Amino acid sequence: MTSTSTASPDDSGEPERPTTGWADYFADGLSPVPLMLILRGASPDDAVAAAREAWRVGVRLVEVTLESESGPPALEAVVRAAEGRFDVGAGTLTTPDRLRRAVDAGAGFGVAPGLDADTVAEAVRLGVPFLPGVATPTEVGQAVRLGVTAVKAFPADLLGPGWVSALRGPFPELRVVATGGVDAASAPEYVRAGALGVGVGRSLAARGGLAELVSTLSR
Repeated sequence: MTSTSTASPDDSGEPERPTTGWADYFADGLSPVPLMLILRGASPDDAVAAAREAWRVGVRLVEVTLESESGPPALEAVVRAAEGRFDVGAGTLTTPDRLRRAVDAGAGFGVAPGLDADTVAEAVRLGVPFLPGVATPTEVGQAVRLGVTAVKAFPADLLGPGWVSALRGPFPELRVVATGGVDAASAPEYVRAGALGVGVGRSLAARGGLAELVSTLSR
């Protein structure tokens, strides 16, 4: 997968917004397996081990969060381990500066827990696919007005699978990745509700449950 920021005309002859390709990017990354592995608070060695397990079982999107001091070195280590075969994303990108630092460290996409227009604009400027977080119809509407149709439903365990299916009615263009409190038992429910995919933590990879979940979601 590669990210692009070049606008091209759509069928109406109008140029597409730079954010238009972001939904396709995440749909492509989640099409083989609707699962994104999230590495939070991991050491570089643990992050690399979990990422390699994810890649081994077919997961294409791996996110390393940057809210702690362990985040940047873990991100850099996973980027090196990917050897250009996979894009590695950075999470908890709550400010434009944090996004810039993530891209400098090799991040190929960005994820945030909330919706910040300045960070979305910076992602456009950098040409990096970006997945902002939303939790209300108002935030979904704001994202759509910014040209963002792929969003992170967070915290998913509080919103529930019904939130995903309900929001697809008024926002049919919406593509949702459910993240936050999603486990092996609930992950299939979000996919059945229409989610593009789900984000899960590294505990599944550590105890060998990732391969089983991939098998379940791929049926």
